[in-house]
Amino acid sequence: MHTPVTIIGAGLGGLTLARVLHLHGIPVAVYEAESSPSARTQGGMLDIHDYNGQFALKAAGLMDEFHAIVIEGRQTLRLVEQDGTVLYEMAEDGTGGRPEVQRGELRRILLDSLPADTVRWGHQVTDTRALGEGRHEVTFADGGTVVASLLVGADGAWSRIRPLLSDATPAYAGTSFVETYLYDADTRHTRTAKVVGGGSVIAPSPGKEIFAHRESGDTLHAYVALSRPQDWFAAIDFTDASTAATRIAQEFDGWAPELTALITHADITPVLRPHFALPTEHRWDRGPGVTLLGDAAHLAAPNGEGANLAMLDGAELGEALAANPDDIEAALTEYDQALFARSAEAVTFDGTEVHGIDSENNTAQAMLKMITEQR
Repeated sequence: MHTPVTIIGAGLGGLTLARVLHLHGIPVAVYEAESSPSARTQGGMLDIHDYNGQFALKAAGLMDEFHAIVIEGRQTLRLVEQDGTVLYEMAEDGTGGRPEVQRGELRRILLDSLPADTVRWGHQVTDTRALGEGRHEVTFADGGTVVASLLVGADGAWSRIRPLLSDATPAYAGTSFVETYLYDADTRHTRTAKVVGGGSVIAPSPGKEIFAHRESGDTLHAYVALSRPQDWFAAIDFTDASTAATRIAQEFDGWAPELTALITHADITPVLRPHFALPTEHRWDRGPGVTLLGDAAHLAAPNGEGANLAMLDGAELGEALAANPDDIEAALTEYDQALFARSAEAVTFDGTEVHGIDSENNTAQAMLKMITEQR
């Protein structure tokens, strides 16, 4: 295939697509709003599943590089009560089904696998328009433009490419995270480090939850989940670390101090992460020369599949284009149909949709059900 592919967004999905296209000798350019690979931190740990994320990495020819960044022992999962009592602990099973890596390291190996000029940094999209015959013009904040013969929106929740295909916009999902970090936890926050253990801990409760995992070394990364309207969070001054931490901690009054310390003793100002989602059945009529992947296509509240699905999207789109070099529209139609089916599969537990912190949360739900039935 000689038609160049223009990708908007250098996240995990867009970079996976670029890598697969590169392996097949298909010309590709990635335009990214961030000014450089180090412009911001890339988030915490990801468990990469053997049925989607690892499949994508195999298609990208990066399994050796992936295994080199896996952090051993991080799959341990502990379910605790509000007083810190351990209800159940699941040890790492050793199967390699969902090894944990740092998101930034995963992005790095994808970037390193591409020619240096593949990603064009500092290109924030401000406008797009169809030119006909499958061609699209993309305008950037600096006034520059590019005309794409084949355009892929891999630009996340608030995609600038999505309006070319769909009128759908993300809606608040009813829950938010408050994100915190504790550094040097084994020496400075010993009780909290002990309850988290070597992997992850989840303390669930109706409408709220504390989740934390151990990153590299003795850094603890916490997500405090609350089911509250956006107005409730808007009333909290998140620029004032003490005020924000105190207000969020009030929602966990009476909980064990080693758990609430993840809020009150945080080494950063708590960061609000509201959850938005596209309709579960989000789809579009085939538009010539353009498609979407990852959160631009199927944004959902956190369920452990987002990064994995974005990479799988990228790999499958790349493979479809390589397999249909003389019929791009056939490749895009094949890809879209598989994407729609995958996007509609809500993560469920016992018939109820689960919007947990990540896939460990789904496992925790199963643990909790088992424990309840045994009582």
